Amino acid sequence: MKKDIQTVALLGAGAVGSYFVNGLSEKLGENLWVIAKGERKERLEKEGLIINGTHFPVHVKTPELAKGVDLLLISVKYGALEESLDDIAAMTGENTIVMSLLNGVDSEQLIAERIGEEHLVYSLMKISAERKNNSIFYIPEATLGVFFGDAKKNNADDKVQAVARLLDDTPVRYKICEDIIQDMWYKFALNVSKNLPQAIIGCGYGAYATSEHVMALSDGLLNEVIAVAAAKGIDISDKNAPALQNSAVLKTARFSTLQDLDAARHTEVDMFSGAMIKMGRELGIPVPYNEFTFHMIKALEEKNDGRFDF
Repeated sequence: MKKDIQTVALLGAGAVGSYFVNGLSEKLGENLWVIAKGERKERLEKEGLIINGTHFPVHVKTPELAKGVDLLLISVKYGALEESLDDIAAMTGENTIVMSLLNGVDSEQLIAERIGEEHLVYSLMKISAERKNNSIFYIPEATLGVFFGDAKKNNADDKVQAVARLLDDTPVRYKICEDIIQDMWYKFALNVSKNLPQAIIGCGYGAYATSEHVMALSDGLLNEVIAVAAAKGIDISDKNAPALQNSAVLKTARFSTLQDLDAARHTEVDMFSGAMIKMGRELGIPVPYNEFTFHMIKALEEKNDGRFDF
């Protein structure tokens, strides 16, 4: 039986990482580490994090000093994952459990190729959050927390149970999933179909209920994800499944892709429609809605960059 988790490292302290800072700081104290290097390490040590209006001092370690951490939580931006693999490998000891909290369906594969599948507990996050400058805000009543499980549906696995014991008696909400792979694909479908159309149009979540045209874009994207998943042997055809629904979302809510465009940041569309285009080509499945959406959002990024400020 694997020992209880005593140390936790967070690679990425944005909205998702901050949820765990808020939830685990009291239980772990100095054994909760935020991983950073260089100027960012100095800034975090000096400023800490402001989460829902509360200041949290953080204990910062470099990847090398975090070698052998019991649990590594990865919540970097998708575009930074590849360059983070060296740091992930540097922190992973023989008994380190690794959980990728990224959206999408391929980050675990990328990480496993580097450190080995035996370290992974598959997971997804359901959080309603945004970042404003150096402050993170999340809506507790709309945040369901972390969902995780064993990829082979063996949730008696020592790693899965160790994570559950860690999260017990903390503010971190969690659920152990019977079929985490299916749930990850449902979450992926939700992101593709609800995150991306509003980013193109620049509208709040309420537009899906009030505009047949916004909903038509959403449905087109969703149907393509369902088709690709089916070709991989994953059934997400139940459009009424709870995993495919957003909970307690305000009509004005602007999800992460639109938040990035609003702030003139590059988005994670590569993780969504970019991944769909790649999988569609591999499987011989047309994904025209995702191809259009990918190029549209990339063009909006270029516009924000001033590339064609005519």
